[in-house]
Amino acid sequence: MVQRIRLRYTKRGRLRFTSHRDFQRAFERALRRAEVPMAYSAGFTPHPRVSYANAAPTGTGSEAEYLEIALAEPRDPEKLRELLDESMPTGLDIIDAVEARTSGLADRLTASVWELRLDGVELAEAERAVSVFLAAENVEVQRRTKNGMRTFDTRGAVVSLEALPAPADRPLDNACAILRLVVRHLTPAVRPDDVLSGLRAVADLAPPVPSAVTRLAQGLFDEESGTVTDPLAPDREADTAAPPTAAVAADAKAPEGPAA
Repeated sequence: MVQRIRLRYTKRGRLRFTSHRDFQRAFERALRRAEVPMAYSAGFTPHPRVSYANAAPTGTGSEAEYLEIALAEPRDPEKLRELLDESMPTGLDIIDAVEARTSGLADRLTASVWELRLDGVELAEAERAVSVFLAAENVEVQRRTKNGMRTFDTRGAVVSLEALPAPADRPLDNACAILRLVVRHLTPAVRPDDVLSGLRAVADLAPPVPSAVTRLAQGLFDEESGTVTDPLAPDREADTAAPPTAAVAADAKAPEGPAA
């Protein structure tokens, strides 16, 4: 391994129903199509060295999924991103790439910003439910996991929660409210559907149709500002102070073609 690249990708539209395993298959096909010089694990069954971090649940959209790949030869991160994006299905889009100059990407994914679209719910009803939820000390719900039924305190994981009006392009005769929430990544993990279950339990909020859920951001939670920061920012900052990789240096020294 001579270089590590960190990528940000999306799950949009119908591709939100892609499972994590389906994404892995699509991504490994894209690596082959783009002829990425991957580093491989040791052992009898070597596989590309790809590390996935905190993937969103199946059925939820996301603008902020992250992974890291290890390369056997250096490559320019942006050119690599373009090649991989062209090889991925539309909706699974590779939208950012940086060279890994720091350690601990997974350690910087401590919170997520989620958006839940509640079709059929009036804004005033959503605001009332949010007030009741935030006033509670604990809001426990149960969910079946692979280890059996688990109890989650959804209130303890929610840093902020607000109800917002529907986008302006929504039909005026259809009620719709938007929930925007910041959730800490705890163990066991509290998911957006757990928060909806909590709203139903304490405030009897029950949307008539399933909610459309999208992760807007994922990263380190800043206690002072109350925001979720970009987890790739430390790598960008370190990159400005570091010498270029061999691939980037070679591009910079490549001779220009003959003048027209």
